[in-house]
Amino acid sequence: MRIGIVGAGAWGTALAQVAASGGQSVTIWAREPEVVETINRDRENRLFLNGVTLAPTIRATADLADLADRDAFLIVTPAQHLRATVAGLPAAGRPLVLCAKGIEEGTGLLMHEVARAVQPGSPLAILSGPTFAHEVAAGLPTAVTLAADDPALGETLAARIARPHFRPYCSDDVAGAEVGGAVKNVLAIACGVVEGKRLGLNARAAMISRGFAEMTRFGLAKGARAETLAGLAGLGDLVLTCSSVSSRNFSLGKGIGEGGRPADLLADRRTVAEGAFTAPVLMRVADSLGVDMPIVAAVCALLAGLASVDEVVEGLLSRPLRPEGV
Repeated sequence: MRIGIVGAGAWGTALAQVAASGGQSVTIWAREPEVVETINRDRENRLFLNGVTLAPTIRATADLADLADRDAFLIVTPAQHLRATVAGLPAAGRPLVLCAKGIEEGTGLLMHEVARAVQPGSPLAILSGPTFAHEVAAGLPTAVTLAADDPALGETLAARIARPHFRPYCSDDVAGAEVGGAVKNVLAIACGVVEGKRLGLNARAAMISRGFAEMTRFGLAKGARAETLAGLAGLGDLVLTCSSVSSRNFSLGKGIGEGGRPADLLADRRTVAEGAFTAPVLMRVADSLGVDMPIVAAVCALLAGLASVDEVVEGLLSRPLRPEGV
């Protein structure tokens, strides 16, 4: 199976390295001409994954048409660009593996719903889980969820990308894999605020636990299964991104907790903190479903400049006492 990677950020480049292991041919599409040049000339993506020597079988291109000979595509563009990118892809009914984590701003659709609208003839799968790109590219042990409606497709894709250090676990819960990846980005901002404000490890553990409760409520309302949300694509990814400044969303929240203005912090970033875009649309969808998500609401207030960190913390701590399962 010849793999095409759509998006040459850190994660897309790391996935290209995985897919090219063992001498397999991989074509990766990049928006930036300098990324294409350095991958093809120097075997390195200095802009997004500096210091990693890439496999010689990886070829970069800036033209989506050059992916026409690929058998399957890993879509690793930012969530808000997925619709336009997939619409221009010569997929012709071939599988799309969606690796972006988010919810489309204008529509409130999950990524598989967006892809299905613009490429209705292509089988879909979701790749999600606790993954820092630099660790995957370095060959450190990683496990992910690969969710597909068609179990046979999931097994075929898993066999193609599995490596001794990269272990996909198959699932048919597409909604669950997507919800976990989208919601954890917003919760990671909240945990970053806890870190930046120096509220302590107890507070961070509470934030992760109560955030997971919010993720579960929302996921069940969207048709996800609880066991998926308790797995790699949900709880696993949540724990990772809520615990390290290697997470773009956690580091954004940390800057806010230290007193930075969200607009300034977002403007000063080359890579995308998806949680900042996901938070308001997640809140909108949650409200429409009648799902209570106070931590997500607090992140929305911070990002919009409607409340200070102190006001948000006070608001969360003064909520009425209730049973833990509620």
